[in-house]
Amino acid sequence: MKPQTETGRLCKASRKRPYIPFRFLLAIFLAALETAAIIGIVFTLCRYVPYFYLLAWLTEIACVIQIIASDDNPDYKAPWLLLVLVVPVAGFMLYFLFYSRKLKPKYVKRLGSIKAQSYQKDDQKLLEDLKSESSVAAAQAKMLCAIAETHLFSNTAQTYFPLGEAMLPRLLEDLKGARKFIYMEYFIIEEGVFWNSVLAVLKEKAAAGVDVKVVYDDIGCMTTLSGDYFRTLRRLGIDSVPFSHLKGNADSEFNNRSHRKITVVDGRIGYTGGINLADEYINHVVKFGHWKDVAVRLEGEAVWELTKLFLIDYGINVRKPPEIRPELFPTQDVSAAGYLVPFGDGPNPIYKRRVGKSVIQNMLSGAARYVRITTPYLIIDNDLCTDIENAALRGVDVRIVVPHIPDKKLIFCMTRSFYRRLMDAGVRIYEYEPGFLHAKSYLADDEIAMIGTINLDYRSLAHHFENGVWMYRCESIKDLKADIEDTMNKSIEIAPDDLKSGLLQGMIRSVARIFAPLL
Repeated sequence: MKPQTETGRLCKASRKRPYIPFRFLLAIFLAALETAAIIGIVFTLCRYVPYFYLLAWLTEIACVIQIIASDDNPDYKAPWLLLVLVVPVAGFMLYFLFYSRKLKPKYVKRLGSIKAQSYQKDDQKLLEDLKSESSVAAAQAKMLCAIAETHLFSNTAQTYFPLGEAMLPRLLEDLKGARKFIYMEYFIIEEGVFWNSVLAVLKEKAAAGVDVKVVYDDIGCMTTLSGDYFRTLRRLGIDSVPFSHLKGNADSEFNNRSHRKITVVDGRIGYTGGINLADEYINHVVKFGHWKDVAVRLEGEAVWELTKLFLIDYGINVRKPPEIRPELFPTQDVSAAGYLVPFGDGPNPIYKRRVGKSVIQNMLSGAARYVRITTPYLIIDNDLCTDIENAALRGVDVRIVVPHIPDKKLIFCMTRSFYRRLMDAGVRIYEYEPGFLHAKSYLADDEIAMIGTINLDYRSLAHHFENGVWMYRCESIKDLKADIEDTMNKSIEIAPDDLKSGLLQGMIRSVARIFAPLL
């Protein structure tokens, strides 16, 4: 058939692209050139304009004071202070260019408009019901709703998928059943069996009049899709836009990435988790051994929040804001146990507080018996590290599972640098022996869980746009627990004798950890 031939041709062509496409190299070059030009001008003024160096010196002092006095995490302050103090002039210029997040005023206004036009919900009655079951869970849900501007839901069915290949058939079935709209947002899309099977359905649905929208991260897909792939999708009838299209500006655009994974079908069915739309996520291709990832399917009104998050991300990346219609948030009659809070997370100034980090900290502080964590990376600040230690020290059985086969060796080296400190407090650490563990799941006491896109690293906890689902006494929690236990059975538990490292490796880890918040 013609669509299959075209899809196959596109896939074949994509594999011939260079490792880093020219457009991205050009953007990096322009950003570096702009940065160098600005720093060069300041250096020249310091040398040739009388007393200008005094102004530069006072500016450096002001930068140091501003960094120290800011509300930012001390772990984030430290590398910037080092940079400003050790590298004269260039240090504070880099601070001015890259420290704070920038979002155009028109997009800030648009973001507020989309939020205001989306669904409205009163959580008071549901919070009272939850409080009657658990004051700890109710407090966590209330705080999460406040800091993420989201809502508490019940009567939403969940299906847990322990692997990408388990999710794919159900995802295709749901996409084929779409009647009104399909919204998909992913950090990585790569042409192959997974994406091409999804794309075939999307093309068919778009041709039938279904509103199909796709958002993919521009940097996340820089080695997997052509720079104008959104135009290819538009020619197929699919409304597509890259998130934060890279232009080579000397600002925070390299950090403003969407790591979210969202699928919404008709506002009734939603998917999220760690699974991107590429073949390693269904183990069709092997990159780092067996690829272990998880996802959750929601059916019910909790899907409304996933719809809202998609519309916000789509809306700030297109010229014309999307039309927000009531039918995007349909009422549903679904009977299911438990409470859910779907939520988004992201950088300042869009999110005033670190949402994902707060969820994890609350789970740790509220746990009485055990906490289980699966994450591909373990690069955390002192606050979160202390919270994990404190949970273990008061007798909570804390176990963390990370990959045994890494995708990034430097990051894996940094992950292992946290083992000793955590293990000294009683935390048990496992490495998933069959391959690369990409799952981001958090479980406490058989009752509270969180599944989403949030890794235990600075990218997820401070820089990226992320999303997740907090759950209390939901049916899928028992499936998550069984899967984590099965994963630990396939993993190697790290022993104290495994922690030995050489002098050079120790120095590399120390330097890398200083600048980890900026990576």
